[in-house]
Order: sequence, then structure tokens, then C-alpha cells
Amino acid sequence: MPPRSEEPRRDATGSRRGSSRGAEPREPGVGGISDARAYTPRGRTIREGGAEQRRTPRSSRSGDPFRPALQVLDGGRAGRAGRREPTPAGEPARAGRRTTASGGRAGVVRTVADRSAREPFDDEDEGPPRRRPGPRRPAARRPVRKPRRPPRLGDAGRRLRLGTVLALTLFASIGVRLVYLQTVDSPAYADGGLSNRIAKVELPAPRGAILDRAGEPLAHSVEARYVFADPTRVKDRFATARLLSPLLGVPASDLADKMKPSKLPGTNTPSQFVYLARGVEIGRAKEIMALDLAGINVHRDERREVPGDDLAANLIGFVSQDMNGLEGLEAKYDDVLRGQAGQRIYETGLGDLAAPIPGGYSSTTQPKPGSSLRLTINRDLQFMTQRILSKYLADVEGGVGAAVIIDVPTGEVLAQASQPTYNAADPTKVDSPADRDDIATTFVVDPGSIHKAITYGAALQEKVITPDTTFPVANTVVRGGVPFSDTHPANGRTMSIPGMLAFSSNVGTIAIGDKLGKERLIDYQKRFGLGQATGEGLPGEAPGRLLPADQWSGSAYGSVPIGHSVDATPLQMAAAYAAIANNGTYVQPHLIKETIGPDGTRTPAAAPVTRSVLSPDNAAALRRMLEAVTTVDGPAGRATGLAAAVPGYRVAGKTGTGLRYDNGKRQPGDVGSFIGMAPAENPRYVVAVFAWSPGGEGSSVAAPAFREMMGYTLRQNRVPPSLTDKSPKFEVFPR
Repeated sequence: MPPRSEEPRRDATGSRRGSSRGAEPREPGVGGISDARAYTPRGRTIREGGAEQRRTPRSSRSGDPFRPALQVLDGGRAGRAGRREPTPAGEPARAGRRTTASGGRAGVVRTVADRSAREPFDDEDEGPPRRRPGPRRPAARRPVRKPRRPPRLGDAGRRLRLGTVLALTLFASIGVRLVYLQTVDSPAYADGGLSNRIAKVELPAPRGAILDRAGEPLAHSVEARYVFADPTRVKDRFATARLLSPLLGVPASDLADKMKPSKLPGTNTPSQFVYLARGVEIGRAKEIMALDLAGINVHRDERREVPGDDLAANLIGFVSQDMNGLEGLEAKYDDVLRGQAGQRIYETGLGDLAAPIPGGYSSTTQPKPGSSLRLTINRDLQFMTQRILSKYLADVEGGVGAAVIIDVPTGEVLAQASQPTYNAADPTKVDSPADRDDIATTFVVDPGSIHKAITYGAALQEKVITPDTTFPVANTVVRGGVPFSDTHPANGRTMSIPGMLAFSSNVGTIAIGDKLGKERLIDYQKRFGLGQATGEGLPGEAPGRLLPADQWSGSAYGSVPIGHSVDATPLQMAAAYAAIANNGTYVQPHLIKETIGPDGTRTPAAAPVTRSVLSPDNAAALRRMLEAVTTVDGPAGRATGLAAAVPGYRVAGKTGTGLRYDNGKRQPGDVGSFIGMAPAENPRYVVAVFAWSPGGEGSSVAAPAFREMMGYTLRQNRVPPSLTDKSPKFEVFPR
């Protein structure tokens, strides 16, 4: 290979220049980091820039701290790209790679091929000799790479403005949300936790009172306290029971058993409430609270007081501890007497701050007290009636009795007594639940001879007889194979109608019944109120029973007219006699006079049912004939009702001896009865007395008890005595 001629080096612009050391000059971009520093930010060397281009002093350079590093990186990249790869022998030189020196703007591009055409390889410095390239081919152009721009640092003022805007936006969003929560969503969020803060307190409504006709209380409610225990908090139940026992009047053993820890039914949750006593007086409750016993507390309660204890107890009935009527008028008119409890709902704090929150939710429903019942009962008359009945039955073993007093013109029941009775304030202390029954409305009997007044009244009204009718009366008569006889035999003599009543002739009454007929007799039984409940106002009133005409047997023609094969209650029979006393007009007996609302509004009870049964003349004639029962006393015999006569007053009435059936089975003994009215010339009151005993002593009780009851009633109401010289004279066996 011929030796290469040495040529002076050329600079980047193609000018020749010498080397002080005789070394071959290196290409730009190949000389390393020293050449990289010689490049300007625009990508040209100082040599290429000429004399007019100079380095910018450091003091006047841009404040960009990244620019020197970028220059170094760009210079090094350009140096690597500027090295030419050797070309294999026999191949033309390929276009060199583009070498770009960038300083932030587009630089000058030089190819290796251009430089190789002008400068030979330096064997000493550049490595093995290279073949000179053949004809120049155009260099392949590569896309110019977009220079990387250095990051721009933000302006402090701009950052402050941006931060302010962001902060204001954030606070504005929070403000809008708060306004939305306080206005739109406020009820929803407030109600979300309301259930945890709500406290409910029941405002009890007092139960209405039961008053007598003068407004005196027969039963009323008073405020009291109930005592309860939380077994989970009671420390020593036995010691606690010993302290409470004398205050509550309950045995300590019973109290200790109640405070024994237990579980709620069907759960494993411990029971935290048990009643120890109900209806405790307020003063006694204060004493209990003063003991400061763990787990023991009191709360508002209501207690039903019955001032008269057993006074009208069988009428009034009683209530449960929760003030619900269970028997008597308390049960019948429970919806009227029972008040409607109110309720207070309010927000309260929790824990130690369990008190109403001022301005919090609060709603109060005022309680509505119950209405009161004003009865037709006269408490003084009721007291005396019970006392008299009890006195006459005291010596009768197993005796059961009833007494009813009715005001004739109005049908008002002034007294209605039962024996045995009980203390309505403590209804559990009875020998039998039957002791609490009202005998006047539940005691169903064959009335016996007191039914004869209905038979004679129907015969008068139907003109089958007159007050002057007489006919012979045998000692015995047989109907359906059953003999019926008289206790005062007539021996076939002619008897008057008053005489038949005075001696209670069964044979004579059956003869009148035969003439009357069963259909008409049944019709008058119904008109007088038999066979159906009176609707007086008590629950459980028995309707009685009448024998239908198609069920009459042969013996029924003898038994029904004299008061057998008929079921009736004492109240039904008393009402029938009241129709006779009221000039033949039946007035439904009733106990309720009016209802008094919580605001004092008075509402009279519904008007009683009335109907005409007898004409006034026939009713008056029947009353005169019934006077014979209490007045006839002579050679012919003594009337059956002389013991019922009231001194100073004309009395019309009838004795009776009936039968008692229980579940269709006849009971031993007889039911003695007397029903009468006074003064007979213008009756004001009807008194009915019934007495039964297994030994049959009832007949000796009824008439004397009637005399005392009627006498007291007339005197209490200042009814003038009758004129005794006006009393009728009766002839039993007219000639």
C-alpha cells in the first residue's frame, strides 16, 4: 500500500490548520469531553462560530441550572454518533450516521462520509488503515430528533394564585355541602339517631268512678304506686325481702321468691323487672324509697277503692291490677269507665345526662280520663237492704238470697242485694267464685206461687174472671196423671178470687188457667217480661225460660199456671209486679241513670222500654185482691203473707214457694219468696225477696225480710202512711 501523504488538518469549516505537536487532529465529537465543552448551546463549536461568536461569560449565562448537564449529554451523544464504522473492502463507503449537536435548538449535521472524503485515516491514532471510499453516495437522511426541552420551573406568584384558587374552591365546596346538610338532608340525618335519644313516658288516664244516685262514690280510682324489683341488681334478696315485708304486707318468703334471678320466657336474657306489690299507698311508697334498697324502685300506679267494701259489690264488680273491668258493672261498662292513656315523647341525653334536651324533639298526647257512671242505687237503702238480708240468712245454713227494690213510676232499681257477698276491694278472698255472682240476675228458679199474680192478671184482662168471681174449689186436681193439691183445703166450698190468692190455692188457679188457655197465658208471661233478660245493665243476666205451647205435656196445664215449668230470675219477677203497681204499664228495670264525661258533661241513659200489659182498672183490681195476702186472718184461716204486713201501710203482694235447678237437676230445699208493693192504694215501691237453703228454711225468711225492707224504704222517703180505714175487707168463702 503506498504511503499516505500527510495533509494538514482541516477544521470544521474545511480550513487547513497545523498541529503544534504534529499529531493528527481529531474529528469533532470524537475527541471526548473537551470537545463537548467547546459546543455552544446551539450545537455549533466555537471554531464554527467564527471570531464573532464568543462564549457567554458565566455571569451572563442563563439561570437554568440544568443547561451544563444537558450540554455534556448532548455533546457525548454527538461524539458517539460521529464515529465512523469501517467499511469492508470492495464496498463503497456507506453514508455515515447523522451527528447532531443540540443545545436547545437545531444544530449543524455532519456525516462521516463528508469528512472521510477530505481527510485520510490516521494510522497512528485511528487504528488500522481504511480503504478510501469510492464515489460518494448521498447520505441517508434520518428524521431529526426533537430535542428535549428542560423542565420549566413554576413562577412563585403563579403558584400562590393557584394555591389560593384551590383553597377557595375547597372551602366553597365544603360550605355548599354544609348548607346542603343543614337544609336538605338535615331531617334525614337528625332522624337517623333519633331512636337512640327518644324517651317515652306513658301518661295514665284515671278510670271513671261509679257513683250512687246522689253522686256518692261506690267505686273510684286513686293515685298509688307499684313496687318492683330488678333481680339483676338486688344484692341480697332475703335481707331485702325482710325489710319490705312489713311495709307491703306480703310474706318475706314470697318476696324473696319473686326476686329470684330468672330468664325471660324463651330467651337467655335475664329478667330485669318483677312486680312486688301493686296499688301501694304513696306514703308507704316513700318509706320504701327511703330504705334505698339496691334494685328496688317504685312507679306511678292506680288503685281502685271501694269505700263501702261489700256495699253493692255484687253489682259493681271489680277490676284487674291493670284497671281492666272483670266482673259486674266494671266489666259491662269497661269501655266507658276506662280512660285513654296519653304519652309524652321527647329527646333525652344518655348516661348521667338522661334528661330532656332543651329545644329537642318533644310531643305530648294528653290522657283522656274515663267517664263516670251515676247509678240509680241509693247507697243508704242498699246498705240497709244488704244488712237485713244478711241478718235473716245468717242462721240459715248454706243460705242464698237476693233482694230488689224498684221505684215504681221510673223502673229505677234503688237497691239490689245478694247474699253471700264479698269485698270488691279484695275480690280474691271468697270461699267460691259463685259468692261474687249477682243473685238477682243469675239465680234462676221456678218462681212458684208468686207467678199466680200473672195468671190472675191475664184472666182479668181477658175477662175470664172479675174481682167478684167465685166458684167451688176441690182439694185436689189431676193433670197429666200428676195430682195438684192445696195447703189450705177448701173441701169443695166456693171461694172468692181474693180468697184463692190469700190461701194460694193451686186448684183454683189451675181452673182459671184452663179457662185462659195456654196460648194466652204464654202471651202474658212475655208481656210481663218473662223469658227474656230485662237488660238492666249487668253482664251475664239470665233470660229465664218459658215452656213453648207445643211442648206442653198434660201435667204442664197444672204446673205452668201456678209457677212451675217456668224459669225466671228474682229481677224478672220484681219487674212484673212493678207493672201491676204502675197501673199495668211495664217499665224496664235499669241501674244506669246517666254518664258523666271527664269535662262534666252529663248524658242521660237511654229511656227504658215500656209497654202496656194491663189496663189501669184491672191493675188496680189485681192490687186490691193481692192485699188479701197480707190482711186475711180469721175463722177461715190465716193468709200466707201476714208476716209481710208493714204497720201503717197497705201492702199488696204474694208469697211463693219455688224450686231451684242447677244444670237441669233439681236441688234440695225450696226457694221462699215474697214480692209486694206499698202503699197498695198508690204504690211507690216494689220489694222482692228470695231465699233458698238446702233445708227449706227460705219461706220463713222472705216475708219478714220484706217487711223490714219495705218499712225502711217508706220511712226513708217520707211516704205518708195509708189510711187504714180505707183498707178493703175480704171474704174467702162467700155464702
